[in-house]
Amino acid sequence: MQQTTNTILMIRPVNFRMNEQTAVNNFFQENLDIKNQEINLLAQQEFDVFVEKLKGIGVHVIVVDDKKETDTPDSIFPNNWISFHKNGSVVIYPMFAENRRLERREDILDILEQEGFVINQVIDYTSAEAENFFLEGTGSIIMDRDHQKAYCALSPRADEDLFIEFCEDLDCFPVVFTANQTVNGERKPIYHTNVMMCIGETFAVICLDSIDDKKERKSVVNHLKNDGKEIITITEEQVNNFAGNMLQVNGVNDEGFLVMSESAYKSLTNQQISKLQKHTKILYSSLDTIETCGGGSARCMMAEVFLPKA
Repeated sequence: MQQTTNTILMIRPVNFRMNEQTAVNNFFQENLDIKNQEINLLAQQEFDVFVEKLKGIGVHVIVVDDKKETDTPDSIFPNNWISFHKNGSVVIYPMFAENRRLERREDILDILEQEGFVINQVIDYTSAEAENFFLEGTGSIIMDRDHQKAYCALSPRADEDLFIEFCEDLDCFPVVFTANQTVNGERKPIYHTNVMMCIGETFAVICLDSIDDKKERKSVVNHLKNDGKEIITITEEQVNNFAGNMLQVNGVNDEGFLVMSESAYKSLTNQQISKLQKHTKILYSSLDTIETCGGGSARCMMAEVFLPKA
């Protein structure tokens, strides 16, 4: 199995703004004191520059425009509702915010098939929404594809039973834990695993301080170490700058690049950067507006495509 891919699906925003429905448990979101139209324009500019940088290193980026009529402010984060797997499976996920459910689009599958990818089956967990159980894609689930493992920090958006079902369906070993952040002096669950953890081919970036339970922390560390990953720890402050929200991709000649936002990169120490650079090159882009209003960053914007080619 390969851990990284050269093909990424990205959704270009048309109605990007702060989503009031997700702000209830995404404590990274903030309101900007400018008109929504302006916010969307800034987000589009950041998106376009980011896509050009990815293409510049040889990543195959499939860009699909969001639809105006659905009013989906978070459509820029497609990795939460869909994932694409090596065996030809496409997984569709149950979403916490009602207006995010509108992001799910069948035409995306047609677009991928037109690009020459093979879809063998669609696994759909969305019926869980009726019972208020959620699992938000590769926001909730961090895959170690090489070792057939999946990591998940439980939260209102990541249900344990659903996660176990996912692991059974995709034949991977579940590693479950809880990750917290301090919000107004209180410890609260981090809404998505992918803001505190990233797994590359030979390394893992993780905020171990967010795993309050010592046994759980030890278990996560042991899994990563046993699988030969160098663990590069980040602080909670760095998580707040989206330093956990990174994704390793394949550029030209299968060269690895760790992709992150400029604020994430700037929050890293020289020592952390040099540790990472032993494993991979680094690519960063300014995503300030998207991070501030959306409460998500570079990793959330990229849905990796691992589907087989026809």
